Amino acid sequence: MNSIKRLFSLNIAILFILGLMITTSSFSQDKAIIRMGATDTHSFDDSWLFIRYGLQPDGSRIEEPQNAESTTYNDNAWQKLSLPHDWAITGPFRIDLEGGTGKLPWKGIGWYRKHFTVPAADAGQQIFVDFDGAMANAKIYLNGHYVGTWPYGYNSFRMDLTPYIKVGKENILAVRLDTENWDSRWYPGAGIYRHVWLVKTNPVHVANWGTYITTPTISDASATVKMAVTIDNQSKLPVEASVQTAVFELDSHNKPGAKVALFNKSIIKIEADTNTTTTIQAIVKDPKRWDIISPNRYMAQTTVSVNGKVVDTYNTPFGIRTIEFIADRGFLLNGRRIEIQGTCNHHDLGALGAAINTSALRRELTILKTMGCNALRTSHNPPAPELLELADQMGFLVWDEAFDCWKHGKRELDYNKLYDEWNVRDLKAMVHRDENHPSVFIWSIGNEVMDQRNVEMTKHLADVVRGEDPTRPISNGYNDPDGGRESGAVEALDLMGVNYFFNQQAKWDADPRYKNKPTMGSETSSCVSSRGEYFFGNDYQNWQISSYDNAYPGWGCSPDEQFRTNAKYPHLLGEFVWTGFDYIGEPTPYNSDETNLQNFRNDPEKRKELAAKLDELRKKNPPSRSSYFGIVDLAGFPKDRFYLYQSHWRPDYPMAHILPHWNWPERIGKITPVNVYTSGDEAELFLNGKSLGRKTKIPGKDFRLVWDSVKYAPGELKVVCYKNGKQWATDVVKTTGEAARLTLSADRTVIKADGADLSYITVKVTDKDGLMVPRSHPLIKFSVAGPGEIVATDNGDATSFVSFQSHERPAFNGMALVIVKAKKGQTGKIVVKAESAGLVSTAMAITSK
Repeated sequence: MNSIKRLFSLNIAILFILGLMITTSSFSQDKAIIRMGATDTHSFDDSWLFIRYGLQPDGSRIEEPQNAESTTYNDNAWQKLSLPHDWAITGPFRIDLEGGTGKLPWKGIGWYRKHFTVPAADAGQQIFVDFDGAMANAKIYLNGHYVGTWPYGYNSFRMDLTPYIKVGKENILAVRLDTENWDSRWYPGAGIYRHVWLVKTNPVHVANWGTYITTPTISDASATVKMAVTIDNQSKLPVEASVQTAVFELDSHNKPGAKVALFNKSIIKIEADTNTTTTIQAIVKDPKRWDIISPNRYMAQTTVSVNGKVVDTYNTPFGIRTIEFIADRGFLLNGRRIEIQGTCNHHDLGALGAAINTSALRRELTILKTMGCNALRTSHNPPAPELLELADQMGFLVWDEAFDCWKHGKRELDYNKLYDEWNVRDLKAMVHRDENHPSVFIWSIGNEVMDQRNVEMTKHLADVVRGEDPTRPISNGYNDPDGGRESGAVEALDLMGVNYFFNQQAKWDADPRYKNKPTMGSETSSCVSSRGEYFFGNDYQNWQISSYDNAYPGWGCSPDEQFRTNAKYPHLLGEFVWTGFDYIGEPTPYNSDETNLQNFRNDPEKRKELAAKLDELRKKNPPSRSSYFGIVDLAGFPKDRFYLYQSHWRPDYPMAHILPHWNWPERIGKITPVNVYTSGDEAELFLNGKSLGRKTKIPGKDFRLVWDSVKYAPGELKVVCYKNGKQWATDVVKTTGEAARLTLSADRTVIKADGADLSYITVKVTDKDGLMVPRSHPLIKFSVAGPGEIVATDNGDATSFVSFQSHERPAFNGMALVIVKAKKGQTGKIVVKAESAGLVSTAMAITSK
């Protein structure tokens, strides 16, 4: 595709996968729909049994027994639990394990078993089990019979239990997972770490992920909605089926509203044990478009009838919008240019590990939205379905990524072992599941893969995706952009994803093969810092990194430098920063993982220099177990960089932020540089009421204001910021007194009594006047009373080996976190208490409803 204008216009459908049981064949318009897709779907998360064989947390080994899938196997001693479950997050952290995967003992062999009964009334139904993800090498058994496998732990998959199900009797579903034969460059988690569902259908039903909605034409007056519906006939006889679809408005809570369109009825003939796809069309008048500002959605409800009787009902949410990628203009959403202000994120949820939790994920996205983030890159794998649902609801764009490697791996046992047999199936699974989300606007076939110069392989994978969904552009994240362009591999893609190395952009723009190909910063900056740490003269001390936001690895740059690059090349589509949140594993620059060398594959001198540093790191065995890349730390506390991005990404939001803190008794009279991040264009700094001067930003060049000759004196720093000559925002930091008390604040004070909804409670160490004491690290003890329990604690310290499950944790630079949930089915007041020796303790109440 070498035309100047690339138009990808679509109206999106979605298989939102959350929640609880839907047992009716239609919906009640006064209730939210919890899980979309087939309506006779049941949560299958509760009442599992688990045991771990192979490698154990302490490094010992328990040999795996034979026949653990058998119905006669004795599982009485197995652990009882509910899903999602990450067996590795409980640790313990071990200094002898890899920092790259978080120094957690995630490798092992896990067995899960579930005893369940299917009512006799379900005789003749098709029974499926849907896994949203299981890490890794999943093998599924029912009643001792092997059902199937899906090795790639990040993909969702369905297994047909019908051949081996016993209606009216007990069934035993067994799942074997093996992470000993899986390698990762980051913490992947381990176990059935996403939701599981039991789905019941008539033999004639809408296929799994069997609806696909596009919009050939959209105007303010109307939108043409085209829908392809695939019907499975798993009966032994041919049938004639009637397919009817109606369209309803859908609010942000999945509650259907008014009916707005009705598709023409389609009559199709389907042979036994086959499927048929029918295409239908309707008009939605005065369409409400999906947008990052107003994420409007609709829902198509499809009913399938045989001999006049409804045999299946299937709900498909979707949105109406257009997307365009134009090389010399950028990205257009509904005709309006949008600068991509994105972040890359790995899949773990900090102290919760890889086990998906919707309220935890919503908290993360809310924090990113507050910063001004409008796009997410799923680094480097298909995400949990909940991420896409929340992106649809909250108004995020999503770069949906498939792989971190192809045929040639980065680690011995990564996806390279699966590529030949599974690449087509895994790509199709990702696209079929996700193709109808309005948030998904780019497909990515890989990240920094070793095969990125391979023309044939690139074209093959791009064609697989394009064959399933031609409405979105296909990209790849290149850390060898010169090589990808020189080989011609990039010609198979619709847009160029570049990880760092933008110094060649002018040459790429002049290349006639690529001058009309849009370019995206698929990974940028890689700035590193530790929240609340400030060093003078050396950015790296005590396995922490200074928060002046000027430290980055050799392939990266400061946020400011990337902003300048974006300003220099305004036709770039925007950027995805590495990363929005800290994550478990990859603690660069204290990471001795040799895959970092690939970032300098074309620079022998840089490779040699980095190899020497990595060798030295290995000898020191750093204690770091989580990343420093995050704009927000692992506990969800914003670092200083948060405000730098907010100042640039939200130019109309009045804000100012001073760094560092102002508690430096050892630096009296010494130069202590002060930085100010503001969405204003100039600012005046005051120390104890005395002006230290007024500074002005140069547009496109300055993204922070720096007073680099301030001599420290205790007291008050104040900045007054201006925009267009008028006062805009202020910020103040003060020298505090000694630590005196603890304070608590919660992101949510009312939670559901479902055993999953979470309240994140921030603890601050303050002086007697309520000011946070920024260099305090007291040990804090947490407790709860009432119908709740502590899920995890954290403080954002990348070097802490305290278990996330511990109820005692030191503050890190004045802050700590405790995560609380209600006991399932129990309502009332949950009282959370924090106490520390020598400090005034505190408590607060959370209501469980």
